[in-house]
Amino acid sequence: MSAPLRTVDVARVSGYSVQQVRDLERLGVLPPAERSGNGYRAYTSVHTQALRAYRALATAVGPVEARKLLADLRTRSVGDAAAAIIAVHARLAAEREETLRARRALQAIHDEAGASEPERDDDAMTITELAAALGVRTSTLRFWEQEGLVRPERVTSLRVRRYRLTAVREARIVAALRGAGYGIPAVREALAAVRDLGDTVEADRVLQERLHRLAGRSVALLRAGADLAATIEARTTGVGSSG
Repeated sequence: MSAPLRTVDVARVSGYSVQQVRDLERLGVLPPAERSGNGYRAYTSVHTQALRAYRALATAVGPVEARKLLADLRTRSVGDAAAAIIAVHARLAAEREETLRARRALQAIHDEAGASEPERDDDAMTITELAAALGVRTSTLRFWEQEGLVRPERVTSLRVRRYRLTAVREARIVAALRGAGYGIPAVREALAAVRDLGDTVEADRVLQERLHRLAGRSVALLRAGADLAATIEARTTGVGSSG
């Protein structure tokens, strides 16, 4: 067993400040350090692994979610903790697939500018179907409609919304742009350029940038893998064990 690490040692190895190490322990990112007879904290390799896991995880999902996730991992069974990490991988994969679909939709809208093939009724979706396909609430689609971002048809005397193929494609683009952090005015401007000028360049650039960021987040999550596994397994072997 290696010698215990002081707070300053952990800070030096991890790249965090002494105060940040203490704060992350207080927030549950690190398991509680043992205390020596004189009251000083005594850390182990388990703590440095947890800090490396946190750094990579914060890149993948953001620092707030990373702190919550690591704190939660310490209260779960090994199986549940592993499932929580798998869920993060799945979420990033889903975000990537939705962005790819948005790019395909963007290309289809661009291609439609030079073709006038009629849309079939069986291409249309209800608001519930479209919300489920995009992973958003129906209230979100209604808000986008109010903002002029998505334009469904109104059918029957009840004025039920029906989203034809072009509206579905535009909704995918809106969902991806909003997911990339773009505000309503920027999304409206991008859609106006697509609708009025057939200019898909800027929207496609944004989507490409989102794919690049998602790739970086996925790589960060993969990089965290071994340290996350060690952090999870430390619950069964005891916090104080050293490597």
